Amino acid sequence: MKRLIITGGLAYFAFVFGAGFVLGVLRVSFLVPGIGVRYAELAEMPFMFSVIVLSAIYVTRRLSIPRALSVRLGMGLLALGLLLVSELLLAVALQDLSLTDYIASRDPVSGSVYLVMLVLFAAMPVLVGRSAMRRYRIF
Repeated sequence: MKRLIITGGLAYFAFVFGAGFVLGVLRVSFLVPGIGVRYAELAEMPFMFSVIVLSAIYVTRRLSIPRALSVRLGMGLLALGLLLVSELLLAVALQDLSLTDYIASRDPVSGSVYLVMLVLFAAMPVLVGRSAMRRYRIF
C-alpha cells in the first residue's frame, strides 16, 4: 500500500505541477500585463481545476489505486506536500522572496481561491471514483 501511495502521489503531483507550471508561464506572460495579477490568477483556476480532476482520475485508474480512504488521501496529501514545497522553492529561487514575503504578496481574493484549490487538490483522489469514470467514459 505504501508503494501505491508514493507512486500515485508522485504521478499526481507531476501531472498537476507540470500543467500548473506551463499555465503559470502563459498567465504571467500574456494575461497579467493585460488584466492584472488577480484576474489572471482567477482566470487560470478553472483550467487548473480541470487538470486536477483529470489527473486524479487518470492516476487512480492507471495505477489501480484502491478506493480505501487511507490510500487515496495519503496519495493526495503526499502530492500536496510536494506541490507546496516545490512552489515555495520556486518562489524563493525565481522571485528572490523570503517565505514570509511570498505569503504576504498573495492577492487576498485569488489567494483565497488558491487555498480552496489546494484543499480540493489533496482531496480529489478520494472524490473521484470508478463509477464517475464509467459514467462519463473518461480515459
